[in-house]
Amino acid sequence: MELLLVLGVPFAGGILLGFWGHRNFAPELNSGMSLLTFLAAAVLTARIIADGPILVWDEMFFVDSFNVFLVALTAFVAFTTSLFSRPYMRIELHHGKLSPNRLRLYHSMYQMFTFTMLLVLLTNNVGILWVAMEAATLTTVLLVSLYRTPASLEAAWKYFILCGVGLAQALFGTILLYFAAEKVLGPGGTALLWTHLYDVKDQLEPTVLGLAFVFLLVGYGTKVGLAPLHNWLPDAHAEGPTPISAVLSGLLLNVALYAVVRTKVLVEGALGTHFAGNLMMGFGLLSVVVAAFLLSRQKDVKRLFAYSSVEHMGLMTFAFGMGGAVATFAAMLHMTVHSLTKSAIFFAVGHAAQKSGTQIIADIRGLIDSNPTIGWGLMLGSLAILGMPPFGVFASEFMILTVAMHQQPWATPFLLAALGVAFAAIFGKVQPMVFGTATAKRLPHPPALIPVFVHLAVVLLLGLYIPPYLAEWYRQAAQLIG
Repeated sequence: MELLLVLGVPFAGGILLGFWGHRNFAPELNSGMSLLTFLAAAVLTARIIADGPILVWDEMFFVDSFNVFLVALTAFVAFTTSLFSRPYMRIELHHGKLSPNRLRLYHSMYQMFTFTMLLVLLTNNVGILWVAMEAATLTTVLLVSLYRTPASLEAAWKYFILCGVGLAQALFGTILLYFAAEKVLGPGGTALLWTHLYDVKDQLEPTVLGLAFVFLLVGYGTKVGLAPLHNWLPDAHAEGPTPISAVLSGLLLNVALYAVVRTKVLVEGALGTHFAGNLMMGFGLLSVVVAAFLLSRQKDVKRLFAYSSVEHMGLMTFAFGMGGAVATFAAMLHMTVHSLTKSAIFFAVGHAAQKSGTQIIADIRGLIDSNPTIGWGLMLGSLAILGMPPFGVFASEFMILTVAMHQQPWATPFLLAALGVAFAAIFGKVQPMVFGTATAKRLPHPPALIPVFVHLAVVLLLGLYIPPYLAEWYRQAAQLIG
């Protein structure tokens, strides 16, 4: 029942908002649907923690401690982002950047995007996972191009082409996976089910599975934003509406990484070697280093934090690649705190850009004078994402670095240097935006800043104290995939 609500509410919300998404009550309806999805996800999570994994609807849907953790995170951030988008989209409408019809498209596609991400996480079928990932791409293409400016259309086109090519590689990898599984499980749908594949992973043809993983990593790695496949990500973040930047950065990248991690477990079981982990570590480390050095060249504030997302997704991929219980626990903690912190930063950045009438870093100054809550939200969010103690990002990065020193000492200097460069680049650009001479003006609607401080409070709590039930939940998921 909970599963039906988790998937059914956003799907129904997308259809309802397709008819009424331009009405005055549409932002509230969008938030209400997102709240219902979050409550259903919370009930589902409580059930999984109490009773263990479930397999339902003719084995088509499967929920365990790993994917239910991401379902809860996705539903929560989708809900808080919908709260932020209420005044944000009304201000865009007031400024003439959107028409009522485009607002209807935004609200409808927002719910459909939530539905496709939750479908990726909950399906037990590798084929349906690919279809849902493709659907998530199509909904976000429409959202990125919402403003219909030449730059937003170019960004949406680049996103569509690069992710389309990436997903074609992932489709070929899925076909190879089926080819290997069919020999053991026989033809038919069961050869595509995660649960069946896990049971026979040591019997699957290692060569075919190794090749399948290369295609799946390149395909889904494009969606994760791993270098050198990351070119779509800064453009999509910079040109789309800010609520979409928040859910792209905080949620979609996690969902794509989930697909890679699920596949890694199969491949390492079949090969009996660390081939998949080594590939993930290589791509992850390259992403961290490339993104860190590109940060210092950015002039647009949303592009700046988009490159920061590339860096942090690289760090998570590296940690999942190392494997083992501690590295996997740290990667999942980093997933949580990055999603919460980065979405909070985009909330603050969105209102800062609206107040200043620009996204250019040099033209946004003195936020602490013109609106202290936006200024402090951006400053605290930036310190959190840069790994300053006592925020949770510091705890997860510290764990990843200590495991790297023990297991992969050669990589530690690269990680430390990249994190240092990223710190200098972001802090150097954010500090004058917050503390310079004020250039901002008043907004026609009061900004929604409660989600910013709720997210940052949770990230601070996770840096100081991880509640025992949450730690146990992470531990179960780490054992499952580590």
